[in-house]
Amino acid sequence: MVEATIQYEGGLHCRAVHGPSQSSIETDAPADNMGRGERFSPTDLTATSLATCVLTTMAIMGTRIGVELAGSTAQVRKHMTSEPPRRIAKLEVEVNIPLSPQHPDRARLEAAANGCPVRRSLHPDVEVVETFAWTGEAGTGA
Repeated sequence: MVEATIQYEGGLHCRAVHGPSQSSIETDAPADNMGRGERFSPTDLTATSLATCVLTTMAIMGTRIGVELAGSTAQVRKHMTSEPPRRIAKLEVEVNIPLSPQHPDRARLEAAANGCPVRRSLHPDVEVVETFAWTGEAGTGA
């Protein structure tokens, strides 16, 4: 179990403190929903959690099989519903891996990404689209 403590600070801002590390993050309501958009919104954190989970899960698999994924990046785009109730409708995650498209562990690493715990925790109504760009030079193994 991991515990976080969240304090509402007013002005639609919250501050969350991670119990084990005492690191903190702050949130704001989005500009299109009464906030100022000065920080991640709660739904931005959900999108960001998915992208970081994808990279982390791939890196865990990479560590297990001896493949280094340092330098990999992800971008996530969050789409909210246009009609009530307000919720995340779609998350698009684009993962860039600096390894060859012919890397022998490509399928295994992509399968790990698809099974990340955040993705498994999302409601099935949230459409998740993942794309992988393997950008290393072919034939180098890197």
